[in-house]
Amino acid sequence: MRTTAVLAVSLGLSGLSALAHAENTELGKEVFTQISQPSCTICHALSDAGSAGAIGPDLDNLKPSREQVINAVTQGVGVMPAFEGSLSAEQIQALADYILSVTSGQN
Repeated sequence: MRTTAVLAVSLGLSGLSALAHAENTELGKEVFTQISQPSCTICHALSDAGSAGAIGPDLDNLKPSREQVINAVTQGVGVMPAFEGSLSAEQIQALADYILSVTSGQN
């Protein structure tokens, strides 16, 4: 009986985790396409977002890690400005999760 209860709780938490991940990646897509000013789509190509920007790296090809995205968005890189002052930590993390999920095949 106890094993069944633990399994049920585990499955429930797993489902909640998947739901939270889906919501986070949806927020990340919204940050990429709409919230960030200027929009990430202007500079970056990312097929899931329907963007073909050519100023910054093609994210489908680069396949950056979560840490690379967070660092680049927070601090800026080259001509890319830092967004730490205009995006919340939650938005930056969601953006990183979104890019990672659509470029690494981990949906």
